[in-house]
Amino acid sequence: MKMFSLFTFCLGLFFSFALFSSNAGQKATVSENVDHQLPQQIQAVPLANRSFDYAGEPLPMSNFDVVERLDREILRNSYYHSNTLLILKRLQRFFPVIEPILAEHGVPNDLKYLAVIESDLTNAKSPAGARGMWQFMRGTAGDYSLEVNKEVDERYHIEKATHAACKYLKKYKEKFGSWTLAAAAYNLGARGLQNEMNAQHFNSYYDLNLNEETGRYVFRIVAIKEILNNPQNYGFILDQQEAYPPLHDYSLVEVDGAVPNWGEFAKKYGTTYRMLKVYNPWLLSSKLTNANKKKYLIKLPK
Repeated sequence: MKMFSLFTFCLGLFFSFALFSSNAGQKATVSENVDHQLPQQIQAVPLANRSFDYAGEPLPMSNFDVVERLDREILRNSYYHSNTLLILKRLQRFFPVIEPILAEHGVPNDLKYLAVIESDLTNAKSPAGARGMWQFMRGTAGDYSLEVNKEVDERYHIEKATHAACKYLKKYKEKFGSWTLAAAAYNLGARGLQNEMNAQHFNSYYDLNLNEETGRYVFRIVAIKEILNNPQNYGFILDQQEAYPPLHDYSLVEVDGAVPNWGEFAKKYGTTYRMLKVYNPWLLSSKLTNANKKKYLIKLPK
């Protein structure tokens, strides 16, 4: 009985080993045949002896704390693949709209990256109530003549919102003396930033100990600027035809009265309700009451 049990045990052990060897060989073959379409190397970004700036204002890269805070944001955006690639696709649609308005107001071109950080160049909605690419709160929007009601929200009007953002940031630049602090105030608010400067007795953004969101804010802007200007250095390959095309092929129709139904309006002009909303995301409702007979320019795709 013992001899039979020993024989059975040895036979089972043999077949188990044979089966294991077969599976191991099969797994090795499968592994060798895997076609990796998106190979990547996860590595640190060299920052030593490099200079960075925001709106012409240099970061103090001799400060190890500044280097580490910038390193965090560059790494985050470098390896946040889908989001950064989508931004690269969108910028060719929206930067040609934003850049001439910045130039018209005489503000640095780098301010466009603030819109990227605020919204990823989308018509974003924040839990706090901010809306649009520049993330204006309702009260601030009113201060800068952006109409907000149930039917119209001009925070989603890229041209009007960009004009408002330029005026807003110029006011903060005059108050705080630098575009870096103006950006921090855009995030934290002028009163909040001034209170921190008074309490800490420092007036440099890089020397202030701010809440995490504002403390990261300028570093996020500089990081995304670096990656969007040098995408291939960070592994992002995008052919021109893969980017989203500008929405420049449209005509303008002036509306100075009520529109009972935007769907009918769109059909009348040879387009669809969907395309009307793509070109005019600031039109919230399916109709326009317009009791005050205000004039609106509606973009209609050709």
